[in-house]
Amino acid sequence: MMTGIIIAACAVGVTGLLLGLFLGFMGKKFAVEVDQKEIDVRAELPGNNCGGCGYAGCDALAKAIAAGEADCGACPVGGAPVAAKIAAIMGAEAGSQERMTAFVKCGGDCDKAKNNYVYSGVQDCTMMNIAPNGGPKGCTYGCMGYGSCVKACPFDAIHVVNGVAVVDKEKCKACGKCVATCPRHLIELIPYKASYAVNCSSQNKGKDVMQVCSVGCIGCMLCTKQCEYGAITVENNIAHIDQSKCVGCGKCAEKCPKKIIHKQN
Repeated sequence: MMTGIIIAACAVGVTGLLLGLFLGFMGKKFAVEVDQKEIDVRAELPGNNCGGCGYAGCDALAKAIAAGEADCGACPVGGAPVAAKIAAIMGAEAGSQERMTAFVKCGGDCDKAKNNYVYSGVQDCTMMNIAPNGGPKGCTYGCMGYGSCVKACPFDAIHVVNGVAVVDKEKCKACGKCVATCPRHLIELIPYKASYAVNCSSQNKGKDVMQVCSVGCIGCMLCTKQCEYGAITVENNIAHIDQSKCVGCGKCAEKCPKKIIHKQN
C-alpha cells in the first residue's frame, strides 16, 4: 500500500512539473508585448474614466498617449500637474494648459423666470422634448432645472439651485459630461479665470424675452458699445463674450440694463 501511495505522489508531482513547464513555455511564446510607457502613463492618470478626453477611459487614453496619438495634456481632470508628469515620461514638452470650468448660460431661476404651467412628470430634462412647449418654463431656451447635468457629473460639481443648474468651479474638472448632456446646450466650458460671462442663451427678441424672464438678454447691444477690445458681440439677439479678448474691465456688466453679465471671480 505504501508503494502505491509513493507512486501516486510521484505521478502527481511529475504531472504538475510538466504542466508548469508547459504553461511557462506557452506563456513566453504567446506573451503580449506591453509598452512600459503606457503603463507609466496610466499610473499617472486619475482613473475617473469620465471620457472627458474623448477616449473610452483612462486605459484607452494611456494607450493613445504612449502611441503618440494623443497629447500629454489630454486629460482635463488631471490638468497641468498630470500633463507635466506624463510629458516627463514621454520625453516631451507639456506645453501650457489653461484650466477650464463649466458655465451655465441661464440666470432665470424660480424668482425671475415665468412658468406656463405646473409640471409633475418625470424629473429629467431630456424628457421635456415630449412635454407641452418643451416644459413648463416660459423661456424655451432656459435651464429646465430637472438635473440631467447633475446626474451626468462624476465630480458632484453641479447642482440645481432655485430651479437653475449652478457649477462649483472648485470641483469642476471640465470633463464635458454636463455639456454633452444638456438638451438645450446651455453649458459651455470657459476659462477658470474668466472675469465675466453672460448668464443667458435666449435667442428671442427683447420684447419676447421680457415677457418670460426678468433678467434675460434683450440684445440691446449696449454692452458691445462699451467694450473697447471687441470682446463682446451680439448675434441672434444674445450677447457672448470672447474670453480670449476680455480684459475684465467690467464696463459691459455696468451698462447691461438686465444685469445678466455676471462677474465670475
